[in-house]
Amino acid sequence: MNRRDFLRGAALGVGAGMLGAMGAFSYSPWRKAMLPQVQRKMTDIGQCKSVKILNISETSWFDNGIFMNNVTKAGGLLVDQYTFNWPPFGNGKGIGKGSYADGIAKIKHLLPHKLEEAWAIAKESSVAPDNAGGFSCLVEIEDLEGKKTLYLFDTGWNYEWMDTCYKREGIDRMLANNEITAFIQTHEHMDHFWGFPAVTKYNPNIHIYTPSTFYPPGKQYIKDCGHVGKWTEVKKGLHQLQPGAALYMFEVPIIFKVFGEMSLYCNVKDVGLVSITGCCHQGIILFADTAYKELRYDNDKFYGLYGGLHISPFDDWDPKYDDLVIGLKKWELQRVGCNHCTGLITAQKFVDAGYPVVKGTARFRSKTTNYLGNGDVITFPG
Repeated sequence: MNRRDFLRGAALGVGAGMLGAMGAFSYSPWRKAMLPQVQRKMTDIGQCKSVKILNISETSWFDNGIFMNNVTKAGGLLVDQYTFNWPPFGNGKGIGKGSYADGIAKIKHLLPHKLEEAWAIAKESSVAPDNAGGFSCLVEIEDLEGKKTLYLFDTGWNYEWMDTCYKREGIDRMLANNEITAFIQTHEHMDHFWGFPAVTKYNPNIHIYTPSTFYPPGKQYIKDCGHVGKWTEVKKGLHQLQPGAALYMFEVPIIFKVFGEMSLYCNVKDVGLVSITGCCHQGIILFADTAYKELRYDNDKFYGLYGGLHISPFDDWDPKYDDLVIGLKKWELQRVGCNHCTGLITAQKFVDAGYPVVKGTARFRSKTTNYLGNGDVITFPG
């Protein structure tokens, strides 16, 4: 465990044995005398006035049991996602015997405009096509002068589901009218990325940001989906988007043979840091510790968090996760928006622990009001 994590509330891995041995001391100011000071870079990313997030779809997949059964039969969490034979890259050969080349060959000629036809073909030759959903949200950042800039954040999985969600929330119109400044792809996972033609269908010229660590199939897919606009591949570290908002690319290995994930940090004037994640595969400790070490933000305060925390997304709860829930109290967060990648059990644990979880409406197939669900909105400050 990184000692520094205790100082600012990023220490989320306090073990039960340690709690029993040290008791209140572990959570008291006295502990600081035992820890060394850490040099902070205090990079100034500027300020913004507010952040608003529309959760377009948080439902990455609809049934955990089906999903995990697929994973087990295909060989486990370390198998290349393009070989699972999930849609849209099914080749009809069964679980664990797929390939990007085989799958895209069946539908490339239909992308990005004939999504229904492409998905229908993919369903015929893929595993569990009806279980695919997707994650995507719209981030609105208001600058100090009142100008609002829109960023589309991830693009889901299922072509039909995502196209329906985009039409429901007016994203199709916003894309077509160039109202959305850029598209941010946090990482290469299927439930955040494979729905990309639902974006290029309406705006093939949109400026996109991806981690620089995409594998060749992922890079080729962006082209095969008809994207012809500017493409910024973000390297490890901080990448400024606008005053008060910056991406941070973490070079970390992730399940399903994916590497690298980006998150978004926003400094809201007079409020503090608002952090936005897709899945947070980099881990909540590293995520928080990076912000503390790298950035300057108002009141030196972690104010809000939206997105996945990836503590138990498969609802396979382990007692060690309770330590993460306990440790979050040190952040003194004022607003928390959870989604599918956080996990049902995790979200309930947050509520039971008294965290300021912004409740959703459980509409459009979202499973619980503990999630900021499909079609729901969270604002910072609230």
